[in-house]
Amino acid sequence: MSSVMQGARPSASKITRLKISLLLCCWGVLSAVPVPAAELMLPQVYSDQVDVSGWLMSEKLDGVRGYWNGRQLLSKNGKVFSPPAAFVRNLPPFPVEGELWGGRSTFEQTASIVMQKQPHDGWLQLKFAIFDVPQAPGGFTARLAKASDWFAAHPSTYAFVIPQLPVLDQTQLQEELQRIGKLDGEGLVVRRPDAFYTAGRSPEILKVKNYQDAEATVVAHLPGKERNKGRLGSLLVALADGTQFKIGSGFTDAERESPPPIGAVVTFKFYGKYQSGIPKFPSHMRIKRDQFFSSP
Repeated sequence: MSSVMQGARPSASKITRLKISLLLCCWGVLSAVPVPAAELMLPQVYSDQVDVSGWLMSEKLDGVRGYWNGRQLLSKNGKVFSPPAAFVRNLPPFPVEGELWGGRSTFEQTASIVMQKQPHDGWLQLKFAIFDVPQAPGGFTARLAKASDWFAAHPSTYAFVIPQLPVLDQTQLQEELQRIGKLDGEGLVVRRPDAFYTAGRSPEILKVKNYQDAEATVVAHLPGKERNKGRLGSLLVALADGTQFKIGSGFTDAERESPPPIGAVVTFKFYGKYQSGIPKFPSHMRIKRDQFFSSP
């Protein structure tokens, strides 16, 4: 327990949040035996040295990656999700890949919904935002057309194909990135329209962000002052190379009441580094996603 929390009687909401955190950390152990995970196509990080004119772009949705194999909905590591029948009704008999998404800045809520082992109506707050058809032939545009054709004939309340916008030039790309950022979006994904589906990190699919992100391990909870007195002020974290620094922003009130536990790996965003190697303007984003959905 953090020193911030010592001596305080936990509220009912705090206890509930702690229970959710424990469930999220243990879900990989408690869930059903995974089916073989699909070999997924993963993005690399965009560099402005790459000319993406003529590519397709879409918003990078801040959700949980999902893989529908034609019968079951799986995590990227092959864990079987348990959505209610209504959520998967009218999904196609062929594999589609996408993001389980509850809206911008809702990753924690989405994770708490999908990690439960029994079907429940919380799923009906989410959408399955589809961005690829892995086993379809041809390039990206042709593959995605197969999903679009399916849902045109079989509309779904809980699934949609993510719209793709042609990239005219670097200026338009940056303008769209700024627009998404003002809406609290995570960034963009750009893809070559003729790219075939290949497993692993591909230079033909790139994630574009206004910031960099990285991971660090929580070393200590540092107490807050003024409005944060009696709860978390900042996290002391360490990078893989041992560099330590504080993360004091990006937390919700609930996260300050029940912060990521010591030893947890957190994802944070930053804007370059000082000569010392310390990230500039670090801001908390979330507990590392793979801690929620990794195989035991």
